[in-house]
Amino acid sequence: MTEQKVMPNMMALNSDKKLKDLLEFPCNFTFKVVGMKRDDLAQDVVKMMSEYAKVIDEPKVQPSAKGTYESVSLTMRAENIEQVETLYKKLAEIDGVKMVL
Repeated sequence: MTEQKVMPNMMALNSDKKLKDLLEFPCNFTFKVVGMKRDDLAQDVVKMMSEYAKVIDEPKVQPSAKGTYESVSLTMRAENIEQVETLYKKLAEIDGVKMVL
């Protein structure tokens, strides 16, 4: 079975009010990454985010009720909307990620 490619959750970017219009840069911005539960998901999220931004807290990991998935929340210092949009795409490329919020 082939794994489907994950698309970033860009709902906020496609609404009447654009995300860039709601934020004043620079600002703190939190991503929530939902993926298949695995030992190094949080480390992969931190590594990817660190390549594009200053990470300003420790990842918060929350397992799903059945333990199949987990969410990783992490806050960065966003300098501009392009940085945020790039991270939506890059975080979605991490192995096992199903959604980026």
